[in-house]
Amino acid sequence: MSGPWLLLRGLTRESRHWGAFAPLLAAREGALAIDLPGNGAAAHVRSPLAVDAYVDALRDEARRRGARAPYRVLAMSLGGMVATAWALRYPDEIARLVLVNTSMRPYSRMHERLRPSAWPALARAARHWDGRDPDGMAEALIHGLTCARRDTLAADLDAWRAIRASAPVSRANALRQLAAAARFKARGVPRCAVLVVSSRGDRLVNPVCSARLAQAWGAPHVAHPWAGHDLPHDDPHWLADALHAGDVTAHAAAGRA
Repeated sequence: MSGPWLLLRGLTRESRHWGAFAPLLAAREGALAIDLPGNGAAAHVRSPLAVDAYVDALRDEARRRGARAPYRVLAMSLGGMVATAWALRYPDEIARLVLVNTSMRPYSRMHERLRPSAWPALARAARHWDGRDPDGMAEALIHGLTCARRDTLAADLDAWRAIRASAPVSRANALRQLAAAARFKARGVPRCAVLVVSSRGDRLVNPVCSARLAQAWGAPHVAHPWAGHDLPHDDPHWLADALHAGDVTAHAAAGRA
């Protein structure tokens, strides 16, 4: 029987940013959210400049928290790069990989990995990035870039600002994470089952990055019709259903092998 999903978020985001999705998946199949170094429970740690160092830290944390390999990993954005590096370095430890709105060299170009239309808002967020974001502007800008769903805006911003106040990500760590993401290059194709998931309404990362990655790896690719970059926020039930459908397909294929 498969163990719980390991959940890895992206740049400057942490476990609590999974919102309703993490408890939903935990109730269905089990889930364990782990923070990247520099974020959340690890906000006091210096973020590495190399994705491989994130892998080392997360392997140690997963074992410390009682998770046992082989793992099923759901990862977003920078977390997707870390999960890919993990699967390539330690193929026996990853049974299944689901990558949500991620991008990586050599499959994507810089302007696809970070849409030029998003640069002004990101620059504004950086100007307000003093850790605790007392005026709340940085989180509002991030929400506008990453979320298509607006009916929960007020509650989202209250929650995100509280998260930032309790575990602020330093400007230095944010820049180090950005540098790690920019430098990462996938060197090979994971041996495990892979599902690539994208959002057609992603304003931060061009969905072509996911399409090209899936094509290069020969992996299935599913696209949400309207969600933004933060798909777990915009439609958690759709994503949980996609995981279940993908798991059934993977088990069936394994049975035929």
